[in-house]
Amino acid sequence: MLKKILFPVLFSLIIFTGNAQTHQEYKLPPQSIRELATAMVPQVQFSKDGRFMLILKPAGFQTIEEISQPVLGLAGLKVNATSNTLEPGNAGSYTDLTIKDIRNNKEYKLSELPDKVLFTKITWSPDNSKFAFGNKTLHGIELWLADLNSFSAKKLIDIPLNTTTGTPIQWDPSGNYLLVQTLVPDRGNPPVPSIVPDGPVVQQNLGAKTPSRTYEYLLQNSEDEKLMDYYLTSQLQEVDSQGNMKPVFKPAIFRTADYSPDGKYILAQTVERPYSYLVPIYFFPNKTFILDNSGNMVKELYNAPMADKIPIAFDAVAPGPRSYQWRKDAPATLFWAEALDGENPKIETEFHDAVYSLSAPFTSDPQKVFSTKLRYAGIEWINNDYAIVRENLRRTRTTVMTLINPVSGKSTKEIVNRSSENNYTDPGRFVHTSEDGNEGVLLVAKGKGLNVFTIGNGASPEGDRPFVMKWDLLSGKTDTLFKSQAPYYEQPVFFNNTGYIYFSKESLTDAPNYYSAQLKNRKNEIALTSFPDPYPSLEGVQKIQLSYPRKDGITLTGTLYLPKGYKKENGPLPVFVWAYPREYKTREAAGQVKGSPYRFPRLNWGSPVFWVTEGYAVVDNADMPIVGTGKDFPNDTFIPQITDNASSLIDYLVSLGVADRKKIAVGGHSYGAFMTANLLAHTNLFAAGIARSGAYNRTLTPFGFQNETRTFWQAADVYGKMSPFWYADKIKTPILLIHGIADDNSGTFPIQSERFYSAIKGFGGTARLVMLPKEFHSYRSYESILHMLWEQDLWLNKYVKNRKE
Repeated sequence: MLKKILFPVLFSLIIFTGNAQTHQEYKLPPQSIRELATAMVPQVQFSKDGRFMLILKPAGFQTIEEISQPVLGLAGLKVNATSNTLEPGNAGSYTDLTIKDIRNNKEYKLSELPDKVLFTKITWSPDNSKFAFGNKTLHGIELWLADLNSFSAKKLIDIPLNTTTGTPIQWDPSGNYLLVQTLVPDRGNPPVPSIVPDGPVVQQNLGAKTPSRTYEYLLQNSEDEKLMDYYLTSQLQEVDSQGNMKPVFKPAIFRTADYSPDGKYILAQTVERPYSYLVPIYFFPNKTFILDNSGNMVKELYNAPMADKIPIAFDAVAPGPRSYQWRKDAPATLFWAEALDGENPKIETEFHDAVYSLSAPFTSDPQKVFSTKLRYAGIEWINNDYAIVRENLRRTRTTVMTLINPVSGKSTKEIVNRSSENNYTDPGRFVHTSEDGNEGVLLVAKGKGLNVFTIGNGASPEGDRPFVMKWDLLSGKTDTLFKSQAPYYEQPVFFNNTGYIYFSKESLTDAPNYYSAQLKNRKNEIALTSFPDPYPSLEGVQKIQLSYPRKDGITLTGTLYLPKGYKKENGPLPVFVWAYPREYKTREAAGQVKGSPYRFPRLNWGSPVFWVTEGYAVVDNADMPIVGTGKDFPNDTFIPQITDNASSLIDYLVSLGVADRKKIAVGGHSYGAFMTANLLAHTNLFAAGIARSGAYNRTLTPFGFQNETRTFWQAADVYGKMSPFWYADKIKTPILLIHGIADDNSGTFPIQSERFYSAIKGFGGTARLVMLPKEFHSYRSYESILHMLWEQDLWLNKYVKNRKE
């Protein structure tokens, strides 16, 4: 049911029309759209042993009043100054929680909860008998503990958690206590910035190359530095089940604090000064060190300098040691990587990275274990004889996995060497064991060979068919244990090799629900949930998986929705197309089938599918591949390729008899908005366009954007041709521009839409600019989202459905 919206609200929208600027109260779209936009789909979470299932009700949208709490931009982070939490809002938060014991099929509610609770940061204990969670309040996040023996909950400590950086809640490996990050006790009131400056803000560069992309919410002066220290600094605390609290180490801004598998040590990394006004916090200097579990310093590992000189290139990394992690199958052994190519992958060298290890008591010299021919991307742990090293090279879209001995570094065999953009060859993600005290280690089958398990999407020419696979890493033999069966889309959600599996199941007409079944022959299928259809108004809507050729032969895909009861004899419909461009290095990958023909509709706040209830044919996720083979860059032919993609889709829809060629709109968000503006600037294919939160002048992102690593000075012609701002005089198709005033995304500053609108207006184009107060790149409030949908509906009806010749 639609939440009550607060009217009148504290803010009014800023609307720019053809030749006027007005302030306007929030409006509501048609009821059919409101119902779909505000529907909430339940979520589930399983305990690590599979016994318990949490049924979670998402919190949904916030109100404009809630998102109007003061937000500070600190080093690229958005900090809610009232609650000392990160925005945005209600993502990952739940208003209700039901516990289902799958063993006896009974459901339970937690007792002793406050009248109003907002669950977040749910963290299971190693033995799965408890879980910790945060209760999000207006003034902070409280630490709570749920006991699954008594199905009761209790608040553990009075001081709020600090969730701005690091890991706010984690269990020690024994499960006897929690390690949490809290606000610093007795920290006092926040610094009050002086209204009188004490001097200029000075930046300088003394000849070093320090390119950086365009970022929002950076530090601007010394007053911001004080605020960053105040809000981001945490105190590590050891908290037992009775709420007894003991500080661990001194207050700091923690990036990580991770227990060794034996629980005797903590690997910590903290942010250090000097701070930067040009790059976000993850580029700041940092210190990596080892503590004992009481917080005493054991060893300092590395002091990393400011990482502002990283080349703008795929796979470029910061100098020095990086990616520290514990070896999960050993008591206390560290692994990390260091670049061998001067941190620049463009340098020709046999090996790009070296992998090192160091074991407790950390007094010996590090041991070089393995060298990677590509960029190191992590390790999967198995046992003392085997581990899997992952390597990637984004520039060539290459992924390699090698089976090695984690002690000697000897390579056993290369088990994967594939293109990362070839979804048909993806073996899936590895399944880890859930055994108490052995978490993070790959699940291995007993018996001969070295059999591990993976769960994957199962991309194929027939569409996605998720699977569970048994894989002997030594022989290479594979055995598919579970595979989605048509006409359903079945996705594994829990598997631990004990003879049964949990999976979600849906179809074109059946809403997703969760089931348990014996793995062998799929026997004894039992429904774990019976969630109702969240979108009853879509009953009878036709959903069709499209497959059609581009002019150069590349196969394109998309999902077509047709109104309930529609027949071709009724004649062609107005069409709303929604798309997002993606780059590829091979034609084969670009033409692969994406998605599944058997999935139930999944709608988010910005979905175009809402308009199928208003008499439109809707094409969602219309394929927009941009291909650059060999040494060619995809963006060198961006405009002709999106033009071919769009014209091929339109021709196909018209050939099906469902589309009125003169009544087709195109839209997109972010890079999709950029695509939309370019299509309107360079073609006359569409009746109207809707562009949300886009970037339209690429000279404002001169050091790269999206997957473009060339700078403006290296490819000025490409930057110009791809900037619809440069062609504003050509845009005569009506365009609706919508942007969040507090957009936080790199490159999509609000000024992009403001200047683009001004340019179109200056040349007599038809345009409307809507600026949403307090909204980020992804919109959050009921009022803003529903008004956005009202604007889109108004635009589509005026310039598409009721278009005048």
